[in-house]
Amino acid sequence: MAWLSVSFDVAAADVEAVSDALLEAGAASVDVADADAGSPAEQPVFAEGGAGVPRPWRRSRVSALVEQHTDVTGLVAAACRRAGIAPSPYRAHPVAEQDWVRVSQEQFTPIRISSRLWIVPSWHAAPDAGAINIGLDPGLAFGTGSHPTTRMCLRWLERVVRGGESMLDYGCGSGVLAIAAMKLGAARADGVDIDAQALLAARRNAGQNRVQATFHDAAGAIRQPAQIVVANILARPLIVLAPLLARLTAPRGRIALAGLLCGQTDEVATAYRPWFDLDASGEDEGWVLLEGSRRA
Repeated sequence: MAWLSVSFDVAAADVEAVSDALLEAGAASVDVADADAGSPAEQPVFAEGGAGVPRPWRRSRVSALVEQHTDVTGLVAAACRRAGIAPSPYRAHPVAEQDWVRVSQEQFTPIRISSRLWIVPSWHAAPDAGAINIGLDPGLAFGTGSHPTTRMCLRWLERVVRGGESMLDYGCGSGVLAIAAMKLGAARADGVDIDAQALLAARRNAGQNRVQATFHDAAGAIRQPAQIVVANILARPLIVLAPLLARLTAPRGRIALAGLLCGQTDEVATAYRPWFDLDASGEDEGWVLLEGSRRA
């Protein structure tokens, strides 16, 4: 089937109504982006948990995917009318038919974490059969190895896992860190997350890699401290979780905290100071990893 992409700009207050109206009028999908992206007026939008709701873009570009023979003028007019706004000038261009599965897979190639640690999607052969290869496909859960924070945590685990330790990944996402710990020689690895989809993905990934890591909902109790603890989340949740992560780190155990931007390290380190002395041990693309040992 041939498709058209139809896009037009709307004010921030009208984005949701226009998007719903386009879908009701027959669009197969709707995408929203910053209308000023790539210009000096581009507006980054992000927020951490507990830091409030991010502000919408000043101007949003709404793009709808429609069948090639759609009456585009009628569709846009109907959507604007349903949303209660004046009809907008639009742009339309054809979307070439492609093998979208193949195109998607081509975006994800093996990732070299270190000289002996790789992350390899299932549709690729391992570049180094003698390395520690973690089989991982992109999915709904965070943690494919492409993000700087994940890479730093993996390299940290490679340094600190000596064999036989217990490990906890708090905010496990895809489970990649727990899986890596097991492949590096940990005796036990547990992952915790608040997202049910992440837990399902982590369990599936552990099975694919033939390791016995276990994954739990954050609402459940984990009573046994671990010798190695990793939390790759964001600064605000890490600050809130400091007392809990301290309890879950065994005396003289090691901890790594990631998901922090350079300007956030002091505040996070202060929150953990009653139990740990933390130092920045790595930086990648503006992200920092803090590590330290639990005082006895």
